[in-house]
Amino acid sequence: MDMYSQTMHSLGVIATIGKGPRSNKAIESVKKNKATYFVATGGVGALISKKVVSSSVVAFGEFGAEAIYKLEVKDLPLVVAIDSSGANVFDR
Repeated sequence: MDMYSQTMHSLGVIATIGKGPRSNKAIESVKKNKATYFVATGGVGALISKKVVSSSVVAFGEFGAEAIYKLEVKDLPLVVAIDSSGANVFDR
């Protein structure tokens, strides 16, 4: 979904959740749009899914799991991986 980062951020998306590094283009979009990219702990998807209270597809439903969802969550354990200051945990 990196190729859509700039479009999503320009339309008001302020945070995204993934599981790995982002492209340079996506990182620049996060910084430019003062957004945040969170990562979820790998291998614990079933546990994390219990934190989702409700979800609905916002766009690109035909992409299935890669669609854009609006999630209502409670106590979702995430790590800030990239923020608008340019901090990037993948640069280590």
